[in-house]
Amino acid sequence: MKTQDAIEYYGGKKIDLAKALGISPSAVTMWGDKVPLLRQYQLERLTKGRLKADPVAA
Repeated sequence: MKTQDAIEYYGGKKIDLAKALGISPSAVTMWGDKVPLLRQYQLERLTKGRLKADPVAA
């Protein structure tokens, strides 16, 4: 899962993505291009599958 895709899902703002995960926006910034695998699974669950975890690309 690309970080940008997750950000766009939450309205294009890192702060909204960070709030959904209960983390700071600076933590999101540290991810780089790909969402860490455990966060991918968390996002998949929070979005009811609209965002999909990609363990191979993580």
